[in-house]
Amino acid sequence: MSTGTIVLICILVLLIIGVVVLYFLGKKAQKKQAQQQEMMEANKQTVAMLIIDKKRMRLKDSGLPQAVIDQTPKMMRRSKLPIIKAKVGPQIMCLICDEKIFESVPVKKEVKAVVSGIYVLDVKGLHGKIEKAPAKKKGFFKRALEAAQEKAGAKPLK
Repeated sequence: MSTGTIVLICILVLLIIGVVVLYFLGKKAQKKQAQQQEMMEANKQTVAMLIIDKKRMRLKDSGLPQAVIDQTPKMMRRSKLPIIKAKVGPQIMCLICDEKIFESVPVKKEVKAVVSGIYVLDVKGLHGKIEKAPAKKKGFFKRALEAAQEKAGAKPLK
């Protein structure tokens, strides 16, 4: 066999081993996430709170208890999380918000929130409806693409 064929076979074997390892690690992570989701669903409770502020900030700057910061993996400490500062009863707390609902959380309004520990799962308006987050501005390339499609007579992509 030629040297090129041997190199290609070695690379192919390494890629196959890598895919198998990633497959099993992915299944393990998926099981762990499902278990955590079950636990959060079991411990959730509805709480009335006044949202003071919401920001994306690093874990160490968020104002969360030191025990929470110590328990998080080192890689997560540098990432930015959606943090909500809210008044729950007489005390002001910092809570971690779910990524899916972070944009729809109203600031300086009283809401009923579904909370599991320090994690906010869902938010419902207490007085009136919650306004949807305003649509994001379109970027330069998106506007240029829509203008070109309009000139060509094609329907814009959604």
